[in-house]
Amino acid sequence: MAHENQNISLGSFLTAFVLGAAAGATIALLTAPRSGRETRAQLKDVALDLKQTMERAPAAIQKAGARAMKAGQAAYEQARGEISPTTDHS
Repeated sequence: MAHENQNISLGSFLTAFVLGAAAGATIALLTAPRSGRETRAQLKDVALDLKQTMERAPAAIQKAGARAMKAGQAAYEQARGEISPTTDHS
């Protein structure tokens, strides 16, 4: 259950971050001294880039989570082996 909450929190954070970045980019483009046609073309490019980034984000998050899980399991197994009851403490 805690693992699900972490995924939801990370997903919410990532979504908020990307949307904030998009809003900032939009404001910067709208206040830049360009023609309307150039600004619209840039906004279209930014929107396409954002869409592509959002499509890749879930897979990247899952891969990072899987790597973190494996690293955590390896660290746990190593620590467990170091404090095994069969270890000689003489």
